[in-house]
Amino acid sequence: MKLLRCENVGKEVPAVLDENGIIRDLSAIIPDLTPNTINKSTIEKIEKKDLSKLPEIKKNVRIGPCVSNPEKFIGIGLNYSAHAKETQANTPKEPIVFFKANSSICGPYDDVCLPKNSSKSDWEVELGVIIGKQTKNISKDKSMDHIFGFCIVNDVSEREYQLERSSGQWDKGKAFDTFGPIGPYIVTKDEIKDVQNLNLQLKLNGKIMQKGNTQSMIFGVNHLVSYLSFFMTLKPGDIITTGTPPGCGIGRKPQIFLKSGDEMELQIDGLGSQKQKVK
Repeated sequence: MKLLRCENVGKEVPAVLDENGIIRDLSAIIPDLTPNTINKSTIEKIEKKDLSKLPEIKKNVRIGPCVSNPEKFIGIGLNYSAHAKETQANTPKEPIVFFKANSSICGPYDDVCLPKNSSKSDWEVELGVIIGKQTKNISKDKSMDHIFGFCIVNDVSEREYQLERSSGQWDKGKAFDTFGPIGPYIVTKDEIKDVQNLNLQLKLNGKIMQKGNTQSMIFGVNHLVSYLSFFMTLKPGDIITTGTPPGCGIGRKPQIFLKSGDEMELQIDGLGSQKQKVK
């Protein structure tokens, strides 16, 4: 099942992509895709409906972020060894955890706006994990029971603020408005046969910059959910973005960073694609 949110900013409605690729309005079933509705019960309600009888939403509608008002937006750093190497960082022995501001979340096709005087904003295609069941102190083998689905995340990062002005904390470079495009939809976990074998790709202005596979993660999805559940209670709707493969601008020689007019295109197997223009 592919669940999404459509319409203008602040007026998004919940929707589902039917088997013919038609977007259907779910407003008669749930009010929105929020922490209160991202759960097994919602899937069961939708499965009981004849989707062809739900109102059709026009294809050229804006696609919003696939989760509304999550409690937490959690990032994992340096989770691909080749990315750690390109940034001249040590491979982590435990997951590196940071937070992206919820206000950074935007739709998958919305513009990414560079901060004032930014000179080192960078791209990061990542697999996003959406929690669907409250989670605390669970084992790795129970992690998947608490996952609702998956999505694409662009973990846009301003490297000067993240690394040079951070005093050891990354959040300043990760939190800017529009620095967290998510979607286009949540793909429920039953549609993904092997989350640790998904190809990821990012193009900048039509050129492939990042290419990788989730099998190269240092810490896999089940490990991350279990690990995080030790430090904090995970709630339905929480987003975990799981790290990026090599190919970021910071690791290139010479380095390349985003500028106004650039266009990013992101893709992950089974999860659709994103496209953002840089402003």
